Amino acid sequence: MSRWIEWIGLIIGSFLFAFGVNYFSIPNELAEGGVIGLTIIAYYVFEWSPGLINFILNGLLLIIGYKYFSRKTLYYTIAVTLMSSFFLYLTEGILLTPHEDTLLAALFSGLFVGIGLGLIFRAGGTSGGSAILAQLAHQFLGWSIAKGMLLIDVLVIAGSYFVIGEAKAMYTLVAVYVGARVMDYVIEGLNHRTAVTIISRQPEAIRDEIMKKIQRGVTVLDGHGGYTGEEKEVLYIVINKPELVKLKALVSGVDEDAFVVIHDVREVLGDGFQKAVK
Repeated sequence: MSRWIEWIGLIIGSFLFAFGVNYFSIPNELAEGGVIGLTIIAYYVFEWSPGLINFILNGLLLIIGYKYFSRKTLYYTIAVTLMSSFFLYLTEGILLTPHEDTLLAALFSGLFVGIGLGLIFRAGGTSGGSAILAQLAHQFLGWSIAKGMLLIDVLVIAGSYFVIGEAKAMYTLVAVYVGARVMDYVIEGLNHRTAVTIISRQPEAIRDEIMKKIQRGVTVLDGHGGYTGEEKEVLYIVINKPELVKLKALVSGVDEDAFVVIHDVREVLGDGFQKAVK
C-alpha cells in the first residue's frame, strides 16, 4: 500500500469515525467503548467539547505509551488523534434532534465508526487510547491485547449505564458489536475464500478436471490412511465461493465416494488472489 493511499485512508477514516459519533451516537444519547466512550460521557455530564476531550485524553495516553508503538504507527496514531479530534470539533452539533428509531441509529453508528476505524487500522494507524491502555495491561498484567481492549470497552459501557440508562447502554452494545464486525471486514477485506481438501482414489483425474474446467492450481499433498496405512494423494485447493458448486459437481462426477472437506478462510494472499501488503 502506497504512502498516499495510507494517508487518504487515515483522513477518510478519521472523518467517518467523527461523523458516526456526532451524527448518530450523541444525538441519540448513545455511548461508545474505550476513550471515545469516556469523551462522550464527559460531553453528556459536563457538556465538554468531544473534540477537545478526545485530543486531551489521547494526547496524555500517547505521552505515557508512545514507546509501545513502532515509529510509523506512532506517527500515524498522532495524526489520527489530531484529525479525529478536529473532525469531532468540526461536526459537533451537526444533528441536535434524536432519530426516530434508536436501534437504526445504533446500527448506523456502528457502521460509520466501524468503517472509520477499519480504514485507520488498515492504513497502519491506531485509534489511540484504548490500544495504549491495552498495551499497558499486556506489559504489567500479562493480558492479551484483545482481552485488554475488550475489558476497557466493557468497563466504559458499563459506566455509561449510570449516565444514559439501561436501554441506551444496551443500544450502545449493539452499536459497538456492529462496529467491531464492520471493522474486521474493512481490515481483512471482503476477500473470504473457500478451501477444499479432497481425498479420492482418482486424484489425478480430479486434479486434471479442476485445472481444465475451473482453471485453479491444485496442491498435491502426500498422505496415508491412519488405519490401513495406504498411501494416498490429498488434493488441496482454494477457490471463490461461486466456484464451490461447480467444484463439488466436478468431484462427484469423477468419484462419488471422494472424501471432501470444505471450510472458509478469511483471506488469501498470493498468486491468483490478493497481493500481500508491503
